Amino acid sequence: MICKVLLVDDDLAVREALGQTLELNDFEPVTAGSFVEAKDLIGPSFAGVIVSDIRMPGRDGFHLLDYAQGRDTELPVILLTGEGDIPMAVRAMSQGAFGFLEKPCSPAELAALVRRALKTREMVLENRRMKAQLEAGDPAARMIFGLSEPAARLREQVRTAARAGTEALVRGAPGSGISKVSEVVHLSSAQSKGPFVKRAAAGLDRAGFEAAWEAAQGGALFLDEIGALPSDTQLALTDALERGGARLIAGTTQDLKQVVAEGRLSADLYYRLDVAQVRIPSLAERPEDIPVLFRHYVAQAAEQAGIQPPEITPEHEAGLMAQEWPGNTRSLMSAAMRFVLGMPEDLSKTSQLGLAEQMAQVERSLLAAALGRHNGVAAEAARALKLPRKTMYDKLAKYGLKPEAFRR
Repeated sequence: MICKVLLVDDDLAVREALGQTLELNDFEPVTAGSFVEAKDLIGPSFAGVIVSDIRMPGRDGFHLLDYAQGRDTELPVILLTGEGDIPMAVRAMSQGAFGFLEKPCSPAELAALVRRALKTREMVLENRRMKAQLEAGDPAARMIFGLSEPAARLREQVRTAARAGTEALVRGAPGSGISKVSEVVHLSSAQSKGPFVKRAAAGLDRAGFEAAWEAAQGGALFLDEIGALPSDTQLALTDALERGGARLIAGTTQDLKQVVAEGRLSADLYYRLDVAQVRIPSLAERPEDIPVLFRHYVAQAAEQAGIQPPEITPEHEAGLMAQEWPGNTRSLMSAAMRFVLGMPEDLSKTSQLGLAEQMAQVERSLLAAALGRHNGVAAEAARALKLPRKTMYDKLAKYGLKPEAFRR
């Protein structure tokens, strides 16, 4: 969630007091003593909101509001005054101010208004990103959601596998969206106009495979859980790959090296797939993406149900991040549907926890995410989190997290 607040006030004491209030509420204040100091930060790309005094020497708060509106009509501006002037408040709101507060305002009132403004700004910026992705015609950007580094790496792996044009392997934890990501690989490839045929590998006999391969000509055949493909069908698949005409994209939740070692999968087939691999990170590795994904799934579910999407509060998002999601995006999608239908029971356990327990769950998720991003190297994860190494290991022991479990 974005947390930057451009705070503009010519009174140094007031500016410092308001800045401290914002910091205590986990916001990131950027202070300026005048419009001239602030104006270069104001623009369409500013990932935050503005809080400004109205009465300032030279260019006042109304001038700043007009300037901000000219630069970006969707940039929230909250105006402050010590005058208690109702006509001034009316003028501020009519000119597009997000909110208006009288100084001295209570810290709780200021924090609540800033939080709503930031939420609005975050949604605006997210919608702009999505629109830009749609216009760019990039299926990976359009269909794989998330703002984290692991999500960005996933999109890049998808593009690389698509360009390769070879057989490809998409792997991930159960519920992570292997089928969907495999389809994005196909849609990003030169064969995107061709068919995308999906089959479960388990129990697929030779005749069923041959029919599927024929249907996939000019496109791609996706075989889910390739490690369960019967031996006879593996021979048919190898022959088909020699003939060509379609591309194989395989999915797995297993360690295929182990499956090969156990003699259940042809080594030749595995090494063909090993040329282009895509690994889907689990939600535990990217908890910061959970609110983004949840909002997307809520919008989808509401559209399917033909109802307005309900409001998602910051408290609800914090509760989602505090949970473990062993079912990954599939279980998050189900939670979104229940939320839309008024049955958000997934948060029942979290809502019964105290603040300390909820914070502990969020901390555990962030530690796991850092380990995942840094391939299980605890020292690098500690540096990224700005934690002393001993503190990092103490926390890993506290939450039962083993770095080697995150190595790839």
